[in-house]
Amino acid sequence: MTGQRSRNETGELRQKRGDTLVGTIEEQYHVDLHRRSDMKLENLREELGVTSIEDIIEQSRKE
Repeated sequence: MTGQRSRNETGELRQKRGDTLVGTIEEQYHVDLHRRSDMKLENLREELGVTSIEDIIEQSRKE
């Protein structure tokens, strides 16, 4: 998935900050994550047991 995030020293995309709100992710990626928009990304990652935004979006499409 292409985007505006930079890469770390190993060439992987850096992780989105945990205090980012779910509503922001929904706007940036044009998805509905079926959660409150004021929920923090770190809490959603913990709830779903995933770390990448791609995995979060994939799981939300299955719901």
